Amino acid sequence: MRKILLLSIFLYACANPAVPNKTTDAALEPYLTTIPAATSTPNVLVIIETPLPTNTPQIYIVESGDTISEIAEKFKIPQADLIAANPDVNPNALAIGATLIIPDPSAALAAASTPTPLPVPITQAACHPTADSGNWCFALIHNNTGVLIENVSAQITLFDENNNAITSQTAFLPLDVIAPNSALPVYVYFPNTPAGVMPQIQLLSAMQSNPSRYLSATLTNTIAKIDWSGRSAQVSGQIILPAESTAATQVWVAAVAYDADGTVVGVRRWEGGALQPGSSLNFDFSVSSVGGEIEAVEFAVQAR
Repeated sequence: MRKILLLSIFLYACANPAVPNKTTDAALEPYLTTIPAATSTPNVLVIIETPLPTNTPQIYIVESGDTISEIAEKFKIPQADLIAANPDVNPNALAIGATLIIPDPSAALAAASTPTPLPVPITQAACHPTADSGNWCFALIHNNTGVLIENVSAQITLFDENNNAITSQTAFLPLDVIAPNSALPVYVYFPNTPAGVMPQIQLLSAMQSNPSRYLSATLTNTIAKIDWSGRSAQVSGQIILPAESTAATQVWVAAVAYDADGTVVGVRRWEGGALQPGSSLNFDFSVSSVGGEIEAVEFAVQAR
């Protein structure tokens, strides 16, 4: 019998300028396909300690008046590279306070200002081949600390059956933070890659969050209705902001789908707008599997 796992992330207070109420679908549209994917890659996890020969990211917080072109010019990088490193950010509507990853291998400032990641464990990694000859790859990051962590990213490198490196990308969370004693996956899509690839994971960034940046939001009445095929789930619930809280200008909910083995097979983020103290906001969206049948769905919330 399928079960529903509920996870509510309690986040701390902060005020940020308002952003539009919307649902982000662009980066996650491949999950909406109903074409069954091939059998996923075995859940083999390789974590490396030495740096990969790839870009070292720098963290940048969007300020009032920033544009994607000005930020790219400031860090002397191509605008296309900046957009590619931040797939969940709308380049035409930057939100003040949003976190950007700045890929710049030649800048001494980037290397000097990128802190050593907190030693949080990566507890699983899996790649699921798609019908269009690509791979969705996930790595589950477990926050085993007693504090919020943010700016989490990991480098995922794919190897073929002969242990030859094929390609590498930086993967990010669906939310900005992971709550204490919770887990969320980083994920990335690799086009034009064969089935049977083996992922290698390197944690690039993970730092303790400033508690004042986030609000204490909770989830209630969460429901995940898994369809007959196990390929998708309709999820819904309510976000509640305590009466003593500051008003939220941005609310996100993440739904993470797992198969019967506890392997991540899908993830999607819903974006909401303003939420007043003591009030609630309903959410309703779907999450689909790119691997096996969905057995359980976990939820996480973030408010700013």
